[in-house]
Order: sequence, then structure tokens, then C-alpha cells
Amino acid sequence: MTTTTGSATDPRQGAVVNTASERPPLQLVPLIALSLGYFLVMLDVTVVTVAVPDIRESLGAGTASLQWIVDGYSTVFAGLLLLGGGLGDRLGHRKMFLWGLAVFTLASIGCGLASSTAVLVAGRLVQGAGAAFLVPASLALLQATYPDRAVRARAIAIWGAVASIAFGAGPVVGGLLIAGLDWRAVFWLNLPVGALAVLLTLRHVPAPAARPAAGRMDPAGQILGVLGLVALAGALNEAGSQGWTSPTVLSAAAVGVIALAAFIVVETRLETGLTRNPDGRRPLLRPSLFRRGAFSATALVGLLISLGYYGMLFLSTLYFQQERGYDALQTGLALLPSVCMGLIAAPVFSRVAARTGPYVPMICGLFLGSAGFLGWLLAGSDTAYPVLLFALVATGLGQTMTALSSTAAIIESAPADGAGVASAVFNVSRQVGSAVGVALFGTLTATAGHLTDGLHVSAVIAAGAFLTGGVLALFARRKNAALRSS
Repeated sequence: MTTTTGSATDPRQGAVVNTASERPPLQLVPLIALSLGYFLVMLDVTVVTVAVPDIRESLGAGTASLQWIVDGYSTVFAGLLLLGGGLGDRLGHRKMFLWGLAVFTLASIGCGLASSTAVLVAGRLVQGAGAAFLVPASLALLQATYPDRAVRARAIAIWGAVASIAFGAGPVVGGLLIAGLDWRAVFWLNLPVGALAVLLTLRHVPAPAARPAAGRMDPAGQILGVLGLVALAGALNEAGSQGWTSPTVLSAAAVGVIALAAFIVVETRLETGLTRNPDGRRPLLRPSLFRRGAFSATALVGLLISLGYYGMLFLSTLYFQQERGYDALQTGLALLPSVCMGLIAAPVFSRVAARTGPYVPMICGLFLGSAGFLGWLLAGSDTAYPVLLFALVATGLGQTMTALSSTAAIIESAPADGAGVASAVFNVSRQVGSAVGVALFGTLTATAGHLTDGLHVSAVIAAGAFLTGGVLALFARRKNAALRSS
């Protein structure tokens, strides 16, 4: 009797149905190493926020310096993501992951030892650079380490859940560390975690099969890409505090748009030139990648969910602190039902995605999140907290489910030799969406008659963003099914 194993493709769903009696086991140690790296990146997005008052008192930091301590990290992170992904595809993702971890951890030491705001700002910028090289490599290594689709769905679910927990726990962890020690402890925490991630990676994460990149590097594209993304991210971050018509914001936005336009021209010419000279310069980002309908739609979904969710997370923080009088720790606890939904979304996603592919849970998450944002229309100055639980849970669950699904989808829709750049594009999209959401919703709230008025308008916009994302996900699902059946 002969037992046949293999896999079949369902053209209607674009899902791979494994006919083997047993799937490959999920190797946990490599997953722990990769998850720890992403844990550090996401924790430092929020953990530093609660340390701002103590940093101001300790170092005598001014408002502008404090803003760069918080936003400089995300600005450099967004600006260098594309470069980090491209270098990973060329030089090796394991090497870039380890390099990013080392840079991030060493920068954390600098932050912990900082005796002036200038040193602390510099350390935060270097942290952002390390994160930009670490994250695309982490996602590409997940693809290489777990080639089976169902196993990879489980791995991405755990990887994303760890990041979700880190992001949500940041304010609580930061508050506890500062209460027990001081603000420097939020940076010292990164040392043992980073060291453990490096050790586990060296011992248990194999380097993917080498794919030597033909042709020479693309220095013009690298410079223009970094300049454009840093300028654009900086403009969006500054818009929240200085206003959209500020000369600084307008100048940075103009530089960003011009640099990115030039970047597109350069990359298009390089990709066209490769057809005539395969040994010529390779573009950092192939424009033809965006002609893949599923890839483009999924990248846009990433922007929309970050715009809606993180914009509303910013406003909900203001709502609980300014409207309800909660302190930082109480606000962090109040938001836990939303930011820790990864604990529920991860197992649901891994089970559903293994059977249907990533697009079904993505669509469900987007429509659930859209309904959840409308729940914020009930928020008022004296609204009972249980009334807001549906909004908190539905938006958190919808966002996390969509983020996990779109992460898996972006990997599947990208060419095998471009996983780093593909994941970088997706993360850039999410960073830009987050910055736009915070700046836009902050402006709407500042110009409204009352905080809750701005909250309500922003909630409707966020619901519309998720609803639009749901339509795009339906389109991406059809495109992916057509690609798999061809």
C-alpha cells in the first residue's frame, strides 16, 4: 500500500490544503529568537512614553527634545525600513537580524547611560535604525524557517501576538519600572532580552539558502529612499504638534515628496535597464512589485488599519486621561482589553488561516474593527466603562487579526528573493498610516469644540478606513486566487 503525501491548491480560496497525515512540527526556539527581536521593537514604541515626565525632570529636557525622544525613534525606523529590507535580501537576513539586534541593544545602553537630552535623542535615533534592519529580516526569516503554509501561519500568529503584548504592556511595564527604579530602567530592560535573542539566533536560526543578488548596488535609490521616508515621517510626526501648515512640516513634506518621486524614477529606470543588462545595478525596490494586485492591496490595507487603530488609540488615551481623569497606569489598564487582543487573535488566526489562507480572517477582522469604531460614538464625559468594552475589544481584535493576516499575505504575494523588501514596504505602509492617523485625529480633536466631538468624528473616519480595507481585502483575495489557479 502506497501513502501519498503532498499538497493541493484550492483555486477558489487560494489556500493550500496539505494532504499529508502529519505536518512539520513548529520549531519553537527559532520562533522565540525572532519574536524577542520584534518584542523589543514594539515595547520601545510605548514604554518610553510614560517615562517622559521623569526624563524632563532628570535631564531638564525641553518640549522639542522630549518630542524627538518619543518620535525620533519611529521617524528613523520608518525611514530606514526599505534600506534594511533591501540589504537583507542582498546580504542575508540572518546577518541583518543579528546586526539590527546588536545596534538596538548597544543603543539601549547609550540611552540608559545618557547624561543629557542630546545623548538620549541620539540613542533613540540609533535604536530606530537597529529596529529598521531587524524587523524586515525577522519576517523574512520566518518565511524561510517555516515554509509550510499552515505552520508558518502558526508562527506568524505567535510572532504577532508577542508584538501585540509588548505594545500593550509598554505603559504598564514602564510605569512599574519607573515606580520601582527610575526612567533608565526602561532601557536596561532591553539588554537581557537582546542578549538572549542574539544567543538563540546564533545557535538555532539557520541562515536561509543564499540567493546572490546579480548586479551592483543602488546607491542613488538608497539615498533617495532614506531621505524621502525620513522627511515624510518627520513631517507627519511634527504635524500633530505644530499643525499641518507649519513651515517646518510643509518643508519636510515637500522634501519627502520630491525625494520619493525621484526614487520612483530611478527605480523604474534601473528595473527597465535590467532587461537589457542583467548585470547592471539592481533597484532597491522593483516597481513591478506593485503590479501584483494582491501585494498592492495588502500594503494599502496595512496603511488603513494603522491609520484607524493607532489614531484612535492616541485619542482614547487622551479621552481616559483628560476626560475621565485617569493617570498613566490606570489608562494603560483601561486600554488592555484592546491592545492585548493578540492573545485571542493569534490562535483564531492560526486555525482559520491554515484552512482558508490569510484573506478570510483579514476580511473578518476589518469588518469587525469597522463596527467596533462606531462603538466609540457612545463615549461621553460620564459614559460607564463597560459601555466602551465592545469598542475596545472589537477594534483590538479586528486590528490584530488583520495585522496578522496581512503580514502572512504580504509574504505570500512577494517573490521569494524579495521577502525583505516586501516586508519593509508593508511596515513602511503601517508606519505612515500610524503617523497620519495620530496627526489627523489629533488635529480634528484640537479644532473641535470638545474632545469627545473630535473623538466621534475620528471614530467615523476610522470605521471608514477599516471598511475600505475590507473591500480591498476582497479584491486581494480574488487576485490571489486567480494567480494561484493560473
